[in-house]
Amino acid sequence: MNVTVSDLVVKYMERLGIEVIFGMPGAHILPVYDCLYDSSIRSVLAKHEQGAAFMAGGYVRASGRIGACITTAGPGATNLVTGIANAYADKQPVLIITGEAPTYIFGKGGLQESSGEGGTIDQVALFKGITKYNKIVERTDYLENVLIQASNILLGENPGPVLLSFPFNVQKEMVDDAILNSIDFKHRIRPIHEGSEPVLALTEMIAAAKNPVIIAGYGCIKANAQEQVRQLSERMGIAVTSSLKGKGVVSERSPYALGSLGVTSYGPAYQYIREKSDLVIVLGAAFNERTSYVWDKGLLKDKTIAQVDNDYSQLGKVFKPDVAIQGDIKIVLKGVLTNLESRQVAKKDSMDVPSELVCMEQLAPESDAAIFKQRFALIETLFEKMEQYVPGNVMVFDDNIIFAQNFFRVSNGSRYYPNSGVSSLGRAIPAAIGARFIEDRPAMAILGDGGFQMCCMEIMTAVNYNIPLSIVMFNNSSMGLIRKNQSQQYRQRFINCDFSNPDYAMLAASFGIEHRKIENPAELDAVFSQLDFVNAINLIEVMIEKDLFPTYTSRR
Repeated sequence: MNVTVSDLVVKYMERLGIEVIFGMPGAHILPVYDCLYDSSIRSVLAKHEQGAAFMAGGYVRASGRIGACITTAGPGATNLVTGIANAYADKQPVLIITGEAPTYIFGKGGLQESSGEGGTIDQVALFKGITKYNKIVERTDYLENVLIQASNILLGENPGPVLLSFPFNVQKEMVDDAILNSIDFKHRIRPIHEGSEPVLALTEMIAAAKNPVIIAGYGCIKANAQEQVRQLSERMGIAVTSSLKGKGVVSERSPYALGSLGVTSYGPAYQYIREKSDLVIVLGAAFNERTSYVWDKGLLKDKTIAQVDNDYSQLGKVFKPDVAIQGDIKIVLKGVLTNLESRQVAKKDSMDVPSELVCMEQLAPESDAAIFKQRFALIETLFEKMEQYVPGNVMVFDDNIIFAQNFFRVSNGSRYYPNSGVSSLGRAIPAAIGARFIEDRPAMAILGDGGFQMCCMEIMTAVNYNIPLSIVMFNNSSMGLIRKNQSQQYRQRFINCDFSNPDYAMLAASFGIEHRKIENPAELDAVFSQLDFVNAINLIEVMIEKDLFPTYTSRR
């Protein structure tokens, strides 16, 4: 059947399983919007295109499905850049649809033209480094191949953002929708067998080790392997730490949980790995700057290392593993568990992990961790009250990172989504909103007052669509990380880190949402008992001193 290109684009998105698309309309993309009117896809109007991109990313993080955003040409597309860069760094399958000026005016200086002709913005070049594939579709004779290329990436084992731009006149051309039948809409995963040689080798390493430890990354979550990690930990008595993005792979209430590993963590994971372990099993964790303590060579020194990752480029990228397995983490661990059981390998008794953790805490009363807790006692109590009053299935989107990394215990029901990717401030609120369109569970956004002012307009998107959301904003009238660095490394020569804040009570009132201000621990019970964390939109303003800094040094 012959349909317009704009109609085909919408049908293509439906076949990909896209149910929600975030964006802002403009003249050059209205044909597609008109086709969305009769579609099963829900179109969500953001307040800024960057917010739409972050919403799509939050949708992906919460669901594991393909996210989507849509904008017009020119500034509509350029406003997406930071959000799409974040999705690219996080390897998220996000489909971006943009409009474009008509092809017959390319190079003539048409309004918002982004063809790259005649000195205009070159959209393809602009997005080249932050998408896996991007194309301005100037003709319909190769449209089928473009959609096949896009699907291969969005549904592949290592996905990323895909941008397809359609000139206004091309959107109105007619094509045969039968071309969709030639596209494979199934996910593509590299198979690995439970009884394969690498899986057997990993089993042997675990059986031989005296005190193995697992570093669990976001790859475990993407593979839905949390249960297998838990089983391996409890079956063999193996301690588990996580990367920041992997926080919560195993419940942090588990007696084997070491908490999060990383330069901003004050937990025992670093010390435990360095001093106690002989085998380190890295599961789906990129050994990046934060996780590796800025690539501290001492962390993995003299350790036997096993690495499992679905992404071949991660294997051996930073350290040389003794066993490297490319494959689905869930399948690999299922094989390891089967092999351990069939061989009747005994649980490790060389290290009592829970007792060891208690001992570490008792021996370090003057440690950086103790100082951190003392300085931020209000924040620690805040997270304790969150566990008490907020439903246990909460999704937490966090731009601040350091407080939640150390004080928020992610359980089996809760989920934690830190600000990863390119670490852009202003992501938490729109990402949490995007997640709520796919997950019917309580959501929280945690961020500082600087980041809040970058994205607070999207609160109105939550209001417009009746999306419940609780926002925890740390108010120190400062860009805290910048002020910390200028204090520690630049002789307190403070510049462009301090600012005045608006009256947040009045701002919340203007949005029509709840506001509470917290200045000391005594106020916490009253505040948390009053708020509805399931059905309302809340802004919780937490006051902290601008010159109270964590003790870690970021070396920046």
